[in-house]
Formats: sequence, structure tokens, C-alpha cells
Amino acid sequence: MINRRDLIKHLSAVPLLGGFLGQNNAEAAGMLAKVPARNLAKELGIRTFINAAGTYTMMTGSLMHEEVMETIQGASKDFMMLDEVQTKVGEKIAALTHAESAVVTAGCFSALTLGLAGVLTGMDQKKVEALPHLEGTGMKSEVIIQKGHNIGYSHALTNTGCKIIEIETVEELQKVITEKTALMWFLHIQSDKGQINHQQWVEIAKKNGIPTMIDMAADVPPVENLWKFNDMGFDLVCVSGGKAMRGPQSAGILMGKKHLIDAARLSMPPRGSTIGRGMKVNKEEILGMYVALDKFVKMDHKKEWKIWEDRAATITNAAKSVAGVEVEKFVPELGNHTPTLRISWDATKVALPVKVLHQNLRDGNPSIEIMPGENNTLTITTWMLKPGEEKIVAARLKEELSKAVV
Repeated sequence: MINRRDLIKHLSAVPLLGGFLGQNNAEAAGMLAKVPARNLAKELGIRTFINAAGTYTMMTGSLMHEEVMETIQGASKDFMMLDEVQTKVGEKIAALTHAESAVVTAGCFSALTLGLAGVLTGMDQKKVEALPHLEGTGMKSEVIIQKGHNIGYSHALTNTGCKIIEIETVEELQKVITEKTALMWFLHIQSDKGQINHQQWVEIAKKNGIPTMIDMAADVPPVENLWKFNDMGFDLVCVSGGKAMRGPQSAGILMGKKHLIDAARLSMPPRGSTIGRGMKVNKEEILGMYVALDKFVKMDHKKEWKIWEDRAATITNAAKSVAGVEVEKFVPELGNHTPTLRISWDATKVALPVKVLHQNLRDGNPSIEIMPGENNTLTITTWMLKPGEEKIVAARLKEELSKAVV
């Protein structure tokens, strides 16, 4: 396991000692004085806010842990060979997730494209350079997806030049499997929208000698999902790094069978003439992603859950104190599996359109983001709140709802 203290030890101490040789104490003290950090958000007029909505990309995902930031800053002081960083970090990630191999990608979407690229090309460099042009190359060209899973994220697969084949039943699946079938892809967050479950999907694929991939981008917690699908037999598993794990927002993980990860890496930087050249991940992100994953796996998840529950209770009590307001607490089974509040109100008692409430919270000081719904409903999550922010959200929500009581 990488020891971040060892990683930054010579980066922080040695340059300072070398720079101070021959200087008097006053000069050294002056150099040691900490230069105030620039507040670029304020300087550039960028709105910051309390995130009571969740780990949405448009809201820049999650906030990185201090350990992750220290790792990123420390790693920025030394040159390293990119492939060596990926290999060493990949070994650690694979061990944590029960995978044969792993690599850090430029987000989960990138992992999908690169993983399929590896399936298509194997270790054939000519095929790597041919993508996304499949005709005449001998590469397979079709990916099978359940109809309910075929939403926007599948575009990552067509980036390779492959065609999507939709099915709904086991019978339809068996009929469309041909010599052109490259992959059977499963989207976990839509697993309740398909007739074929995870295990059936893997079993049918194995019987037909077809690789499988699962996209579980936003599906931790629970932490067990990080190895559940590797243990289940999926050949490739893709996950986002900048959500619950609080790694770099632009990082993700591709893990699975070693021969497929090795092949996928042929389409990744530092190599050129590939479809993945633009999916660059720097050494700082790779190391930061490992530290984030390691911390996430080892943290006390029961304690963390209790914190989220307590925050939710504070907001619930404040909202329910307003006549006509109801609060339902639930935990989504798929994606963002955390305590979530659905707040609604009787329009005859609280005359406040949800769009107006949303804007009022956004325009307040501090600004607050929630997820507005329809018919006077909104949802709030607490897992992205900083300590104490739940009290601010509770007070502002109660204030806005109270002002609109008829």
C-alpha cells in the first residue's frame, strides 16, 4: 500500500532544506511564511454552494478528501513514467476489488469505451490503430444490450464503431447472438428495467463465449459493489471515481480480466493513434484515485451512514414543522444508495411553486442546491454536506416554506 507520508516526504522537506542553506534565520522565516491561497471562485465570480442534491457531474461530483489532495500535490513534484504508475496502482486497485487487473480511466464513460476497445482489438496493434473503423479488420461489431438499459451512456460503446443490438427477453437474446457479437453490456442502475438479471446475463454470455461488461458508475455505496460484480463473473466492471469515493471527478476505474485490461491499455495514453488518446489521466489523478478508493474501502461505513441519517433527521424536523409539509425518507436501491428525503407540500396550504423555492435557495446566501421535482416536490440528500451544513439547509428550507404558508 502506498504510504502518502513517504510519497511526499522528500517533496516537502528536501527542497526547503536545500533552499535555506546559507540563509540567515530571518530570511528562512520569511520564506516559510505561508502565502495566502487565491480564492479563484471569488476572484472569477464563480458561485459556490451547499450541495444538498447529490453527486451530479454538473455540480462537479463530490469533494476530494484531504488525503487525496495531499497525494495529488505531492505527486505533482516528481516525474514518473505513466505506464508504471498505472501498473503499480492497478495492482493495488485489483487487490482491493477482487479483480485480476485494473486501470484508472478518464471517468466511467472512458472506461466503457476503452474496455470495449480492448475486447475488440486484443493485443493486435493494427486493430488498435484501426478503431473506430471495423469493416474489413476482422473485428466483431455488435454489442447486445437490454432495451431498458440502452440510455445515453451506451454512446460510449458506439465510440468504438460498434452497433447496439437491443433485446428484451432471453429468447430474443439467444437469437441475436452471432459471430459479430463482441460484448454483452449491462447497466446496473437500470437493472430493474430489464427482464434478465445480472447472474442470468453472465451465465448466458459464458455459455456462448462472449465477454460481459457492467457499468456501475454511481452504484457505491454499498462498498461491497466494488467487488460484487467481479466475484459474480463479469469480465469488465466500470465505475466512477469522483462520486461516493471522493476521488478526482475526472477519474474512473476499469477493472476485470487481465488480458482485457492489458488490451484496453493499448488504446490509452501515452500511446497515440488510438481512439483513447484524448482520454488522458495524469499521474496525480491516478495516485489520487487509488488513495480515495483505499480510504473508501477501509472507512467505517456504518458510522458514515449514521451521520447521514442524523443530518436527514435535522432537515426532516425543520420541514415538517411547517403546516402542510410532508417528508418521506427513502433509500434508492439503484444508484445514490443513501438516505434521501422527498419533501412535498399541499399547495392550498403552502403557496410556493417548487421552481420558485429552488431559485430562492439557489439565490440565497449561502447558495443551496437541491433537486426539484414535479407537483410541489423536491429531493434532498445529505451525503455531500459538510459538517453543520444540514442546519443551514434546514433553516433556509423552513424559512422559505413558512413565508409561503397561506
